[in-house]
Amino acid sequence: MNISQPLYRGKLIRRYKRFLADVELTSGEVVTAHSANTGSMRGCSTPGSAVLLSKSDNPKRKLKYTWELVEVNQSWICINTALPNRLVEEAIENDHIPALRGYSQIRREVRYAENSRIDLLLERPGQHCYVEVKNVTLMENGTALFPDAVTTRGQKHLRDLMKMVDEGHRSIIFYVVNRSDTTGFSPADDIDPVYGKLLREAVAHGVEALAYQTRITPPEIIISEQLQVLL
Repeated sequence: MNISQPLYRGKLIRRYKRFLADVELTSGEVVTAHSANTGSMRGCSTPGSAVLLSKSDNPKRKLKYTWELVEVNQSWICINTALPNRLVEEAIENDHIPALRGYSQIRREVRYAENSRIDLLLERPGQHCYVEVKNVTLMENGTALFPDAVTTRGQKHLRDLMKMVDEGHRSIIFYVVNRSDTTGFSPADDIDPVYGKLLREAVAHGVEALAYQTRITPPEIIISEQLQVLL
């Protein structure tokens, strides 16, 4: 998958009000970019970090720039949570995810459970597979961690996936570790212990947990290798 081009390099001044980031471009111009990430972005929002922005030509957009990538320890990390769904869909279509091969149709944002939408619904005769995708940027001691802030929404998604298992469907929680410097994945119990407890309960209930790392060479991002899920 390619990020919208061209990409503009700059230096992060600050991230604030969750969705805003001030960036000094290499030209010296200071711009305010949209930060499409609702998490804390712990470890990914240090002032002075190198960042890459995309730019929209849509005249109706208030903010022309979108923050796409940040460089940490000489490794690019994708912080734009709008991209992982498309990344996973592309990987499934190209048969890069062995556990998700053999489905004839992929649908996006399908209503299910109670007031929820599943990121990807995979279908083949006799089976529906519900795939919830999460973007992972936090890493400590080589292990990718999710979430980076308490997520009641993420907790609800796990409960919804368990309901689909109860109804006889296949359910997947798919963690896209959007960086290439990790060796495994684990729930961030110190940040959201409820989420960690629910994830373990969900897996015991029949929800499948998959974690894949990406390889980022701007503007390209691809699913690379599967990571062990450590529960």
